[in-house]
Amino acid sequence: MKQASNQLNHVKIKFALIICLLIYGTNFSQDVAVNENAGVLSFKTTEIDYGTIQQNDNGERTFSFTNTGKEPIVISQVKTSCGCTVPSYSKTPIMPNETSEIKVKYATNRVGVFKKTITVISNASETNKVLYIKGEVLNPVN
Repeated sequence: MKQASNQLNHVKIKFALIICLLIYGTNFSQDVAVNENAGVLSFKTTEIDYGTIQQNDNGERTFSFTNTGKEPIVISQVKTSCGCTVPSYSKTPIMPNETSEIKVKYATNRVGVFKKTITVISNASETNKVLYIKGEVLNPVN
């Protein structure tokens, strides 16, 4: 009986060692090669505060950026955290040292405080860049 217990303990130890080796090996396999020449999205600001605005005011704002890297940047997609924010951006490559912009239009027909995210997906050094908008839309004055 004691021998069976010892064998079971040895199996448990071997199993635990195998799991540790798999976890350790997985950490190294997830290292991603970094392209030192990749384009870099350098935004003037990553957050726009609308402040307090009236209902149905102009909800369009602009995030300006420069490609401060060495290779062209192609923005493949811009996702927003809700359908109330609509982005527009250039589909052409942004060359090194070139400036461009991402326009966002928030639906100001919605009254209340808002905080939204805009995720820029590209081939830049930071493949997912998150931008933020916030503010408050006031009830119309009667």
